[in-house]
Amino acid sequence: MDISNQAQQYFGDLRISVISTIGYIPIEGAQISIAYTTEPGNVVATATTDNSGIAQLIQLSAPAFALSQEPSEIQPYTDYNITVEADGYEPIIVTGSEILPNELSLQQIRMTPLQVAQGEEEIINIPVHTLFGEYPPKIPEDEIKPMPDTGEIVLSRVVIPEYIVVHDGLPSDRTAPNYWVRYKDYIKNVASCEIYSTWPENAIYANILVIMSFTLNRVYTEWYRNQGYDFTITSSTAYDQKWIYGRNIFESIDYLVDTIFNNYLSRPGVQQPIFTSYCDGQRVTCNGLSQWGSKYLADEGYSAIEIIRYYYGNDMYINTADTISGVPSSYPGYALNIGSSGDKVRQLQTQLIRIARNYPAIPTITADGIYGPATADAIRTFQGIFNLPKTGVTDFATWYEVSDIYVGVSRIAEPG
Repeated sequence: MDISNQAQQYFGDLRISVISTIGYIPIEGAQISIAYTTEPGNVVATATTDNSGIAQLIQLSAPAFALSQEPSEIQPYTDYNITVEADGYEPIIVTGSEILPNELSLQQIRMTPLQVAQGEEEIINIPVHTLFGEYPPKIPEDEIKPMPDTGEIVLSRVVIPEYIVVHDGLPSDRTAPNYWVRYKDYIKNVASCEIYSTWPENAIYANILVIMSFTLNRVYTEWYRNQGYDFTITSSTAYDQKWIYGRNIFESIDYLVDTIFNNYLSRPGVQQPIFTSYCDGQRVTCNGLSQWGSKYLADEGYSAIEIIRYYYGNDMYINTADTISGVPSSYPGYALNIGSSGDKVRQLQTQLIRIARNYPAIPTITADGIYGPATADAIRTFQGIFNLPKTGVTDFATWYEVSDIYVGVSRIAEPG
């Protein structure tokens, strides 16, 4: 590996958002301090959250870009500790938040109010990345699962679930906690655990498709519930894919998942999403996608579907789920922009008005069913808060992000 340019200084950016665990309430005035994980007493940056619970962008030192482009014995990201304190909330420390060069890291902090806290600061530990550390290899499984022959249709179609219940340990470990995680958030977390966001977009796209199809196969076949368990999937790499409670995600992964989260991989004549096994392709090989191999193919100009077919065969194709659970209304099928009007615009405006009660930076609008400049400005502000391109246009990703946040602020508390 040519790392002669390591003398050059590299940086990554960190964006921290802070919300309450009770309701979807942003926390203003939270005090943030950041230190190297290896030097926890040496604070290198501080920040304070605004009325949207978001701190100013923080630039942090990172290793050379080349280190994340092929397997390396040198860690290709820098670990940071993040300490957050706010009046009325239990403090939180996140250890091992990862910063990659030229990438924007998104770290959400969920703080517990003192009146419901256990009296101790919460410590979230983010372990070593799966491409750099040693993790158990995946136990081989068939890509198409037998379905129970009950004489009844268990699931007639693929549905994007609102939540994934993640068992944070081995399936048989009854002491491991279960976490209710929004589907998109789960996929973003796993992708940030399994690959590097510095890779070409087509490699990231292919890996996200594989992760989503893997997950939806577990959902569709009710794999663990049919074995008597009360969860959807585990965080064990031996059985499933890596998920880490409280970890940071990366902007490139975040936005790509938002735009394709209702996709999965199919074969002709097979109704269930394909169980797409994968591995790193270096320390562990498997009958499926090689993560490092996918990166190299993308370097050569392969598209996402060409990468998929390289590993799984030419009859694999990208399918789309028509049903998305937990949303008030489905996407109209076209982007809403200035000049749009009708019920879908009114629904969007109604949701924005409710969201603005929690996020007052969003301008006040009227639910008149007309997409004018005021609605475009409100959408643009919403997009800035929730890490979407600030276009003022309600596309697929923005529509469903508005829906997700609307559901979040409308509920008293999240499940789990």
